[in-house]
Amino acid sequence: MRALILRQPGRFGDWTTIGEVRHLLSIAAVLAIGLAVCSGEPQTSAPAPSLMNPASLNETAPESFRALFDTSVGMFVVQVHRDWAPHGADRFFNLVKYGFYDNCRFFRVVPKFMAQVGINGNPAIADKWATATIPADRARQSNVRGRVTFAMSSDVNSRTTQIFINYGDNSRLDIDGFAPFGEVTSSMILVELIFSGYGEAPDQGQIQLGGNAFLAKYFPRLSYIKKASILTE
Repeated sequence: MRALILRQPGRFGDWTTIGEVRHLLSIAAVLAIGLAVCSGEPQTSAPAPSLMNPASLNETAPESFRALFDTSVGMFVVQVHRDWAPHGADRFFNLVKYGFYDNCRFFRVVPKFMAQVGINGNPAIADKWATATIPADRARQSNVRGRVTFAMSSDVNSRTTQIFINYGDNSRLDIDGFAPFGEVTSSMILVELIFSGYGEAPDQGQIQLGGNAFLAKYFPRLSYIKKASILTE
């Protein structure tokens, strides 16, 4: 389904080979610096070592935990249930704990449908995670309002880092393997303030290459995550 496709290397725009993607990624740092200068945004800091090694972030998540998202439109909490989707919950736990989502933009927001986020703003980090897939989870819960789910392509084993928050009843996605791992508990009213004016216009391939510098220049009004963190009881 196009609606929630997470494009993988080899599916960016018109190029088709991983080699071509790698070639383009080799100039990503130059592109990001140039765009940052033009936009007035600070240059991206050096990536955290842990985020440059996806295989090392493999902790098993607690059976239940909460994640706090401090965003440009306010704070909301996601309650995660590991038994809903174990692989998804584990990946989400590690991504939040080690700061992957910090400064990520909500680049795809469709009213009454969903808000999608999860391409890291640093192209070097985004490249490392682009093929760091997790196994499929069976959809034990339905994609109804407030549920949080990993995006993927038509391949149920293609989930990496992109997640979406359901704005309405999207239960039609259940049969395709979109497995919710948590839900927003406070508050969906705030989540619906996430800027939706660009719709699906931001291109995922360009975000992957140019990061937040690209988005700041061409899509400056995007809402973003300031900080995501695991809440301790």
